[in-house]
Amino acid sequence: MTARTNLRLRGRFDPPGDKSIGHRLAFLAAISRGRSRLEAFPPGRDCASTLELIRALGVEVSEEGSRVTVVGRGLGGLRAPLSDLDAGNSGSTARMATGLLAGQSFDSRIVGDSSLSRRPFDRVVNPLIEMGGVFETTDGRLPLRVLGGHPLHGISYTLPVPSAQVKTAVLFAGLFASGRTIVRESTLSRTHTEIGLAGFGIPVVVTKGSVSIDGGRDPIGNEFRIPGDFSSAAFFVGGAACFPGSDLVVHGVGLNPTRTGFLRALRAMDADVEWETAPSPAGEPMGTIRVRGRELHGFTLDPSEIPSLIDEIPILAVVAAFAKGTTRLEGLGELRVKESDRLHAIQQGLIALGAYIEPLEDGLVIHGHPGELRPARLRSYGDHRMVMAWAIASLGVAGECEIDHLDQVKISYPGFWETLNRLLC
Repeated sequence: MTARTNLRLRGRFDPPGDKSIGHRLAFLAAISRGRSRLEAFPPGRDCASTLELIRALGVEVSEEGSRVTVVGRGLGGLRAPLSDLDAGNSGSTARMATGLLAGQSFDSRIVGDSSLSRRPFDRVVNPLIEMGGVFETTDGRLPLRVLGGHPLHGISYTLPVPSAQVKTAVLFAGLFASGRTIVRESTLSRTHTEIGLAGFGIPVVVTKGSVSIDGGRDPIGNEFRIPGDFSSAAFFVGGAACFPGSDLVVHGVGLNPTRTGFLRALRAMDADVEWETAPSPAGEPMGTIRVRGRELHGFTLDPSEIPSLIDEIPILAVVAAFAKGTTRLEGLGELRVKESDRLHAIQQGLIALGAYIEPLEDGLVIHGHPGELRPARLRSYGDHRMVMAWAIASLGVAGECEIDHLDQVKISYPGFWETLNRLLC
């Protein structure tokens, strides 16, 4: 990609449906009584993996554009799959399915692509074993065999590391368990599961630091409109924030406070960014973001914000490279077990661009030098979020950058390149 010296991102756009919410609603719809309609369902490969997985469990799923209709089978109605359940590249699909499958009467086996098969699953499996689930893993990784027919019981479980996916797996298993299941967390992770459970008629008790449900109650089918994906929008928001003259408006985007740490980080960097939340019948906050480009300044990220912007760290690091002064990002160990070792990928890419960084054991210090970055060959390691982060970074350097695996954006945002071309001016 070739940068232009007067580059700006200007215009308005609606991001695709939120991937995190889409996964959860599809799984809950599959085990509900009745029909559910999911409007603005995410178009990427990851959520397609979830739909294929629930189809393989005997669930009727129909798609019409971005509308997905699911005819649920209730808690006891899923069928044994005829073959392995393929989660593709989607960690969300595999982890959430593990919780759902733990309470079934039949055996199943979850597989994934080479990238997903390198990612650890012990954090998901361990609490489910405490609940009575039985599993066979491959050195703590996929393939994962779930042995059915073992009754589950509720537990009180404290997450060692804040993780919305682990929380979701435990709560999904809790639907099939006897008694009450309680998940405690020291730092609040994404609350999409709690909101989704309530939307399907499951009583959820939320207190400061915990969420609990009672097992044995069928979710009830419902209709939902999925907000735009904040993580997909963040790449354009970040680019607009650091390129002076940009003026970007994002409509219909999810603004759940457990997801908007990136906006708070931009504010801490003196970005001109505003957002307004409107009521949503689905229970998920959504609204509009407006960002205007201007000079930004480095800052120190509060580690307590990391769960609210973990997927935005790649673009936050890029923004920091274009800001004046020093940005310090610590507590990023979770990035090492994403679709790639994102911490390593970020460090190597910024070095290739000529940024001055100091690697830390679980983070990095970025000394921003706007206007001084150089063209480079940028490795994505096959990670969709790294592709999009480097696409934005390449726009701010004079010359051509080479990025590999451009088609990986189809994992989460198939229309990324079209949106980027339309907003550039």
